[in-house]
Amino acid sequence: MKELVDKISKVAKSDRAVTWVKLISITGGAQLIVQAIGLISGIIVIRLLSTEQYGLYTLANTMLGTMVILADGGISTGVMAQGGKVWKNKTEMGLVLATGLDLRKKFAIGSLLVAIPFLIMLLMRHGASWVYAVLVVLALIPAFVSALSGTLLQIVPRLNQDIIPLQRNNLIYNVARLASISSLLLFPYAFVAILAAGLPQIWANFDLRKITAKYAHRSDTADPLIRKEILNFVKRILPGSIYFCVSSQITIWLISIFGSSTGVAQIGALGRLAIILSIFNILFSTLISPRFARLEARFDILIKRFFQIQLVVLVVGCIIVLLVSIFSTQILWVLGKEYQSLHAELVLNMIGSCIGLLAGISFGLFTCRGWILHPAISIPVSLVSIIIGVIFFDVSSLTGVLYLNIYLAVVQMLLNGGYCLIKIYSLRRQELQGANVKSE
Repeated sequence: MKELVDKISKVAKSDRAVTWVKLISITGGAQLIVQAIGLISGIIVIRLLSTEQYGLYTLANTMLGTMVILADGGISTGVMAQGGKVWKNKTEMGLVLATGLDLRKKFAIGSLLVAIPFLIMLLMRHGASWVYAVLVVLALIPAFVSALSGTLLQIVPRLNQDIIPLQRNNLIYNVARLASISSLLLFPYAFVAILAAGLPQIWANFDLRKITAKYAHRSDTADPLIRKEILNFVKRILPGSIYFCVSSQITIWLISIFGSSTGVAQIGALGRLAIILSIFNILFSTLISPRFARLEARFDILIKRFFQIQLVVLVVGCIIVLLVSIFSTQILWVLGKEYQSLHAELVLNMIGSCIGLLAGISFGLFTCRGWILHPAISIPVSLVSIIIGVIFFDVSSLTGVLYLNIYLAVVQMLLNGGYCLIKIYSLRRQELQGANVKSE
């Protein structure tokens, strides 16, 4: 009997291993293609736009990310957490999704009112006319609107681990984006590049709604109770999200305020090369985060998975930095002659990006479990670290800003990883207390 149990256990483990290999192969293979297309698109934009136009393009894209974060404010985390409880029930899942989409529309208005005036000011500071700044803002609207619903729509198939349709959707979107960027051959302007990236996402969202419909019944009304639960997440996450809007792109904000348009373009071009890391973010959010959210609340399981994930990301990051340092000349050649002298800056940027990846993954691990680091802790720690960094690093130079970025990434990695460990170890204390009560 014991031999039979052992055989069954081995078969089960083998099946799980095969399943993971298939999922990672499908997701990773598709993402390699997607990121290759994305990298090609980015290189085309860098080469076809002048340094001044690429600086404006970088500012606009950075602000787009800020607008999306403000419009989310923790809504996607709330939808993931609530959806993780009812993902098998199509009606309930539909209500969760509808409530999240309704909240995002309201948050989008506030995001636009805050971000657009600041973007116009920065664009004009770096040489854009009033009319050109307005054109850039109008070009951002399609990308912003589609991003609001796209990230929420993807949550439903991710919870159900329906990966292939998501990858197909992403692949077609990136191919369409690459094709639309060819318009820069005739019109090499920043606002054209922004519009070319945003329009294909509108089609992609129509396809995402079809994919989501398999697992969530469409609902046009928001549920008050679900809204309350999601807003509880928003209240705890929004202050941190507001801070994150500043801190996550602190290098670009500082160099755009204290530096030159050339510096903005250079850091934007180097950041484009870090797109390779986004494949790991997508693998995490598609495969790891939903499964970590569904794990049983047991110390032994969670602590094992936590360290496994951290070790894999650390090893991958070290390999990437090593390869970038060896082949920096060849990598910079791809960007064009304006950027070929940035060897040390390229390596520094990649180090900061890899450490930031570790910090972001730790953040994703505890938020998908519904654990929220109180803003009264995270924001003061981060603000103090920024103030210290600005004092010790020259934020008007590209090299100084990149060193600042590494320093801030280390702080966030320690903060997020430490908090995740604290929450996991709290489960151990609860388990020991429960065992003591039973023994008594």
